[in-house]
Amino acid sequence: MTEKEFYYTIEKTAVAEYKDRGSRFIAHAFPMDTKDNFKIQLSAVKNEYPKATHYCFAYRIGLDGNNFRSGDDGEPAGSAGKPILGQIDSKELTNTLIIVVRYFGGALLGVPGLISAYKTAASLVLQVTPIVQKQVEVNYHLQFDYSMMNDIMMMVKQYNCSILGQELQLFCSMTIGIPVNRAEAILNRLKETRNVEIDKLQ
Repeated sequence: MTEKEFYYTIEKTAVAEYKDRGSRFIAHAFPMDTKDNFKIQLSAVKNEYPKATHYCFAYRIGLDGNNFRSGDDGEPAGSAGKPILGQIDSKELTNTLIIVVRYFGGALLGVPGLISAYKTAASLVLQVTPIVQKQVEVNYHLQFDYSMMNDIMMMVKQYNCSILGQELQLFCSMTIGIPVNRAEAILNRLKETRNVEIDKLQ
């Protein structure tokens, strides 16, 4: 399997609503890159809809495909979280959280009806938030003399790197994200540059 050079995610929150036989399903999509954000978002949604019957969710984070979770919050097992996760996966998204809030409308939908409703709500919210393609990056820490500043900045720009942090004094330090598909080229150039120390970050 070749290493991924790009991944798909969302950058903005979005809301969409779906109704079925009196029940309301309100789907919220959030960009999310750490598990810690999940509890914060779930708590915020519960505060916003305190009288809802269920708060079902799914998320996938990271690039290896192993970091995901889904929850049915009292709905029959597999009838809510899995269909929501299925919509995230069908768009090949990562770093994405969807929470679907349900207000029970009085009519039982049955498991097939619930699967369809949660799937539809998740699908609708992903239709109203732009999906973006991002480069997979490897993070490096650079240290260099201030006189090298212009050369380093030109390379960072030329190779489309992200600047994640910097301290610019007489001796400068900078943390950059280097696109995987261009790492070899820029690292070779950096190594050829005088007085630049390069450390790969985990």
